[in-house]
Amino acid sequence: MDLYSIMCVSDRIKAVEWFEVFFGRPADEIIGEEYLWRVGENAWVVVDDRDVRAERVGGAMITLGVNNLSEILARLAAHGIDHEAVETYSNGVRHVVVLDPDGNSLSLAEAPTQ
Repeated sequence: MDLYSIMCVSDRIKAVEWFEVFFGRPADEIIGEEYLWRVGENAWVVVDDRDVRAERVGGAMITLGVNNLSEILARLAAHGIDHEAVETYSNGVRHVVVLDPDGNSLSLAEAPTQ
């Protein structure tokens, strides 16, 4: 099974620039007007600003498991991208929410090292 998580945005050019910083690389694929970042073996985050998605702009919420949260947050900060406060859950997971320019929520979660 494949997963395509659609990030509905109002301005594709602005969003693609933001997501390139967020992921630290250009889109892995461009299909028509959609820009896709591979985030797992069969999982993709897709940026789409087509009119058919207009009513859903800013409504996405996803969580990505990462291994290098501090490094990612430093890269984002270097590009002026803010985030909410980092939380540490009772099980040791560190979690933070980052909002794209349209308000889509991309959470990052890092499990504790064993």
